[in-house]
Amino acid sequence: MRLDEGERAAILLATQIGADLLLIDDRDGVNVARSKGFAVTGTLGILDLAATRGLIRLNEAVEHLKNTSFRYPPDVLDALLARHSPKGKS
Repeated sequence: MRLDEGERAAILLATQIGADLLLIDDRDGVNVARSKGFAVTGTLGILDLAATRGLIRLNEAVEHLKNTSFRYPPDVLDALLARHSPKGKS
């Protein structure tokens, strides 16, 4: 697996500080981090948690994210949006 400098640095820092959770979106980076025993979440996981806690409106955050170079699995995003949509709205 080929990791870029950012993923390598994140995994190294997580190892050095004994992190419990690593935020990483790159699939190869996720696999390496998990192989080293880290629990891993991605950007969508963080947004899901923040929406669950009432800290953000997921649909608004996603609209901002869509204006960036962030890539995401559409089916995962659709499921998150459906789960956090107000009752009676899709």
